[in-house]
Amino acid sequence: MTSQPLRPAGDRAAAASPRRAEILAAAAELFARRGYHGASIGDLGRAVGLTGPALYRHFRGKEAVLAEMLLDISERLRAEGARRAADPDPGRALDALLRWHIAFALDNPALITVHERELDNVPEPQRHEIRRLQRAYVEEWVGVLRRLRPEDPPTEDRARAAVHACFGLLNSTPYSAAALDRAAMGDLLYAMASAALRQVAEPSRNSSR
Repeated sequence: MTSQPLRPAGDRAAAASPRRAEILAAAAELFARRGYHGASIGDLGRAVGLTGPALYRHFRGKEAVLAEMLLDISERLRAEGARRAADPDPGRALDALLRWHIAFALDNPALITVHERELDNVPEPQRHEIRRLQRAYVEEWVGVLRRLRPEDPPTEDRARAAVHACFGLLNSTPYSAAALDRAAMGDLLYAMASAALRQVAEPSRNSSR
């Protein structure tokens, strides 16, 4: 199967349609439950009331569905991250980033599962673009974290390690979110992640650099 050529983010947005969005959402749930290799194009078609051949009018195949799904969410995260990190007050920017990512993690546990398990099934250059977008998203957080204490910021490596560790916590929702209702889980994730990231910026924690 030949992979789809990579389209710029603007082209992806222009190509979006309610039907394509429905297919992507169904695919996320299906791939999360059965795994990418455990779900056929026919299974996906049936999930949205289409035959396999009819599905090919929207996507070239299962590989294209997976690539589009992960490209789309990676671009959304990057764009929202950049917008929220632009707040000149780093405390407000960090709060905005946390609220955004927590809402995403609570609303999209299937996407988190698919990304963790199936990214290697996305062909190049799409996989390369997904990773580029994800790195850019991380760097928005790193910049905000270092701005919290500009006179004595954590090193970039320390801030980056902290952000990745924080994402491990926030992206635990496929396993942790069922323990509490959505509001309570959101508050818990916010309290834990905010405390951890703000402590990274404390000078007493950076004295051994």
